[in-house]
Amino acid sequence: MSYLFPNYQRKDIQWVKGEKSTLTDQKGQNYLDFTSGIGVMNLGYNDSELNQVLAEQAAQLWHAPNLYESQLQEKTAEQLAKGKDYVAYFCNSGAEANEAAIKLARKATGRSKILSFTNSFHGRTYGAMSATGQTSIQEGFHPLVPDFDYLPFNDDSSLVQQIDQQTAAVLLELVQGEGGVIPADQQWVKKIEQLCHENGALLIIDEIQTGIGRTGTFYAYEQYQIEPDIFTLAKGLGNGFPVGAMLGKSALAEAFGPGSHGSTFGGNNLAMQVASKVVDRINTPNFLLDVQKKGDRLSKELHQLAEKSSLVKEVRGKGLMLGIELIDQETLIWAMDQLKIEGLITLKAGQTVLRLLPPLIITEEEITQAVEQLEKVLCKEQIND
Repeated sequence: MSYLFPNYQRKDIQWVKGEKSTLTDQKGQNYLDFTSGIGVMNLGYNDSELNQVLAEQAAQLWHAPNLYESQLQEKTAEQLAKGKDYVAYFCNSGAEANEAAIKLARKATGRSKILSFTNSFHGRTYGAMSATGQTSIQEGFHPLVPDFDYLPFNDDSSLVQQIDQQTAAVLLELVQGEGGVIPADQQWVKKIEQLCHENGALLIIDEIQTGIGRTGTFYAYEQYQIEPDIFTLAKGLGNGFPVGAMLGKSALAEAFGPGSHGSTFGGNNLAMQVASKVVDRINTPNFLLDVQKKGDRLSKELHQLAEKSSLVKEVRGKGLMLGIELIDQETLIWAMDQLKIEGLITLKAGQTVLRLLPPLIITEEEITQAVEQLEKVLCKEQIND
């Protein structure tokens, strides 16, 4: 008997050790990790510098409530603002960051209508789940938080009609992660930004999975020539330590005055020290250029693989956030199992997409290894012929 709720479909494997891009299971078997703990371990496992930062802070002070000033929070917020006119609120997860964004948008505008998109994913807490455009995630939890509407992703047709003077905000991912690794079209995103400005609505970008260097720029929105009113972060921000953040334009600050929102653990000392070091490491031109180069190489080789495999329909994504759309759901399940046997750990996205999220520190040799493993499995029928 398990003493845990069965809300996770757990695989019969347990991770006991990690080193850079390699995971070790309870039997001592090593695997190349192309999941990064679902986009979390951007700097890989057992990073000595992050270990030291965490240990040094743990020896001083783990926690202080948000009733007092915090220079650690101020420092990390300034790093995340990157010289732009943003202020930060810290929490513990991506869902919490999106909950804060939803509350801020409604309070700042005095409106309640929020638009998001089909196949989006913004979290499983009530507001974030209500913003998520997937009925399977919402099933059994109605009634949802009211005044959320879902539009087709990358589709201009309904934008003009739906974004109006009653709209508080538009919330979107620039690459839909859980929905199938689907990048947003740049002109479509620019149109959303324009319509938001014209109607006094706020543009919220969910950077939970795309942020902190994952797509080759520190924030994915930097590739779209937009400037969101609000954006949210988590996952890679703490490299495994729980931390989330919502950043909003400083003009919105008065809407979140004392008593409007809060978190007991949000912005705690341990999380801030780790997050600050992660940002310091990743937000450099050389590091991000390296991510771009490795992402371009991996994408190119996956496209070449796709030409040889009858199981692959499409390869898409940005940076080191890539998806391989397979012909059906059964093939996806089979491929993930076969890849695990070969020593490569992968993720699913949507119903048919094999999602690849390697640590950003992945080496060229490990990319070669992963492509060989993918080719061995996805081109298996051709090899057998």
